[in-house]
Amino acid sequence: MKAVILCGGQGTRIRDASELLPKPMLPIGGKPIVWHIMKSYAQQGVREFVLCLGYKGWIIKEFFLNYRAMTTDVTVTLGRHDELEFHNRHDEEDWTVTLAETGEDTMTGGRVSAIRRYVEGEDLFLLTYGDGVSDADVGATIRFHREHGKIATVTAVRPPGRFGEMRIEGGSVTEFNEKPNATEGFINGGFFVLDARRIWPYLGTERATILEREPLRKLAADGELKAFPHTGFWQPMDTAREFQLLNELWARGEAPWKTWR
Repeated sequence: MKAVILCGGQGTRIRDASELLPKPMLPIGGKPIVWHIMKSYAQQGVREFVLCLGYKGWIIKEFFLNYRAMTTDVTVTLGRHDELEFHNRHDEEDWTVTLAETGEDTMTGGRVSAIRRYVEGEDLFLLTYGDGVSDADVGATIRFHREHGKIATVTAVRPPGRFGEMRIEGGSVTEFNEKPNATEGFINGGFFVLDARRIWPYLGTERATILEREPLRKLAADGELKAFPHTGFWQPMDTAREFQLLNELWARGEAPWKTWR
């Protein structure tokens, strides 16, 4: 089964963190956030990926084309015929990564349509965004999807709180929580499971199609969209503050999405 990752957006809300990199390449602990997403999938048995490229996609291509040199020790012999000797292996040698150019200005639905040829031979494919990490149980989501038999499943998450929450009794603060998760209400957390044979009429072929608008709304209206609740960790990287938060969690060894060794 393949995981499709949307990697083409410009990340305009986090430009203060980096104007040089596409958003999926912003680092957490020295590795791009998209790598963390892929590691989470791989830990759960999904090792075939299709990355939908757009804005500065060549930087993502460079990372994967030079992956071995960037992740292992290497000796370079300089001369008429330069030679490279790699001294160790990396844990991602069983990954297959398709880097698909889907257009710099293409919207999310159009990007998925653009990679149809890479997934339509499957019965299902997975889809998520290249800018958020989670400890979501992908296997459980797939099982849930197969059981209900509808076209699409979306992982439903509670939005992370952006402000501290205080409980006040008699003028005294009795409880203080720094940025707690919302206690009610769910939002789209990505980590979709989609029927690779029946999803395409909902997506169409237009580059301007936004997945989160007409396609998902039509699926919901037709009773073809199911939600799989996830109440564990989920955090997007939409702002410089969230970029800092994720890096602090990683540096402290407290990253909930790190399920691999």
